[in-house]
Amino acid sequence: MHRRVTAALGAVLVALVALLAFANPAAADGERIGGQLENRVDGKKTPVEGVVITVTGNGFEGSATSGPDGKWEVPVPALGNYDVTIDVSTLPEGVALTEEDKVTIEQVPVKPPLFNGLKTVTFPLGQSTATTTSVWEQAAQLTVSGLEFGLLIALGALGLSIIYGTTGLVNFAHGEIITFGALSTWVLNAGLGLNFFLAAIGGLLLSAAFGWLNNAALWRPLRKRGTGLIAMMIVSIGLALFLRNLFQFFVGGDKKSYTEYAGLAGMSIGPVSVTPTDIGIFITAILALVATVLVLSKSRLGKATRAVSDNPSLAAGAGINVERVITFVWVIGAALAGLGGMLLGFTQQVSFQMGFQILLLVFAAVTLGGLGTIAGAIFGSLVVGLFIQLTTLIVPTELKNVGALLVLIVILLVRPYGLLGRRERIG
Repeated sequence: MHRRVTAALGAVLVALVALLAFANPAAADGERIGGQLENRVDGKKTPVEGVVITVTGNGFEGSATSGPDGKWEVPVPALGNYDVTIDVSTLPEGVALTEEDKVTIEQVPVKPPLFNGLKTVTFPLGQSTATTTSVWEQAAQLTVSGLEFGLLIALGALGLSIIYGTTGLVNFAHGEIITFGALSTWVLNAGLGLNFFLAAIGGLLLSAAFGWLNNAALWRPLRKRGTGLIAMMIVSIGLALFLRNLFQFFVGGDKKSYTEYAGLAGMSIGPVSVTPTDIGIFITAILALVATVLVLSKSRLGKATRAVSDNPSLAAGAGINVERVITFVWVIGAALAGLGGMLLGFTQQVSFQMGFQILLLVFAAVTLGGLGTIAGAIFGSLVVGLFIQLTTLIVPTELKNVGALLVLIVILLVRPYGLLGRRERIG
């Protein structure tokens, strides 16, 4: 049995390293920078012909002239960053840049994977499409964005909460599980060329396996040795630092996008604009949360999980396999976190520290709702998501996360067991 477990752990580790190795694919031939020039007048777009575009960088300079369809392309000799400049003197009479100071777009990255090897650059021409919106319209749009962000936080918070509820562990490496879900999906999609839905399924399974591996290789041995919760929390901090640097080593520090469903055009629903991707995120996150709640509340394994959460010793005395329940919780918690990271990759792009960047918000959500409670994790996440987005009406965007952390401090001072948590006697 021990040999089989060791072999399984080794196989998972080899698979993870192999997948991450694909994250920096070799440069392919045929990279180009291009785009399409269109003049916007009264909502209509007209191709603009005969405009010269120059691309410079890495010791290279090349140019192209837009054709009858407004399209232009400049082949580049190597991957890297390039400056793209439009020659405004070649613009036809009556055609001008929408923003006059955007003559040069600097540091355009040409990095794999590219769709057909083409990096698209846009120079808006003609009338500006910017419109003035009322405060109520802004609030409506921010409410939708807040609910979407809250649902993504909830996926990570629910996983963190049920792991804490059954083991007592405050896992500071939970953000790296979120990151792992996004990175593994990106590697399968962009690195191996799988359709996004197949890559998403693979990323979800790998996230669940990663959670199992975390528990089997680290946390279960520490529990059997009787390691204290404070020591285990410190270990989780070290694990987080190790994994974050490991991710950066394999995939680099730049942000990445999936090859499909990114940057889709929005559609208006009343005062709110949403994209098909946003709708997909809403549906997927809600279904995942509802399914998890039903499993934890209705299934025999879910009832056993609640029993272990209430009193592990009593649950073991009643014949419940506590270690089996904890393994189940780690697998489900990691799968939820990985799904959250995967969907977050659409709204914030994929990077090696994306989970770390929202970890404090996940902790704020769990603390606000009540540590170890399912409903509390979801409720707290929605409140944090809405609070972060709506506060941008009155505070700079750069400070939007500060309010959520202030709420965390206030809750810890006034109601440390959370809004939906229960008061417990300590000692």
